[in-house]
Amino acid sequence: MHEQIRRRCVRLGKMLLDTGLTVRALAKATGYSKSTVHKDLTERLPNVDSELSDEVARVLAYHKSVRHLRGGEATRMKWKNENKKARNT
Repeated sequence: MHEQIRRRCVRLGKMLLDTGLTVRALAKATGYSKSTVHKDLTERLPNVDSELSDEVARVLAYHKSVRHLRGGEATRMKWKNENKKARNT
């Protein structure tokens, strides 16, 4: 694995722990694709830094456990905003 990829994995892992962002939000913030961020955090990071990888895995597991709530909230907000627009026109 190239040194640049190793550094990226560690940087993404530390960013995830510091900010608590989702994979999608982290990808948007860094400019990498969602697939690259996910692969770096789940597949490559354990080979680079196992302690950091364990902490990152806990955060990702939490995000996975609440994703159904996030999706429901996003849908609720979408319909709430669309209803406001319909009433105003």
